[in-house]
Amino acid sequence: MIVVFTAEAEADLERIGDFIAQDNPRRAVSFVTELVERCLRLAEFPEGFPLVPLYADSGVRRRSYSSYLIFYRVRGERIEILHVMSGVRDWKSLLFPD
Repeated sequence: MIVVFTAEAEADLERIGDFIAQDNPRRAVSFVTELVERCLRLAEFPEGFPLVPLYADSGVRRRSYSSYLIFYRVRGERIEILHVMSGVRDWKSLLFPD
């Protein structure tokens, strides 16, 4: 199983790092690394986290880490990381805007 990050997910991780770096640059690097590691671990048990009811037809799943949410989809032998965002954000409108 291979894990791939969409351009949106990569941009999300960069924004998260930039936000944390305002207060603690060292922690920004380590926290983004932790998020990436959690994404990569999805390859061990890709269907181990629940489908997002609103996007179940598209196969979108969600796992949390700290106060962040990792949205992903399993496609054959690939896991696509779609977005990584703070759980306090309005993720429903941001995940797949109309």
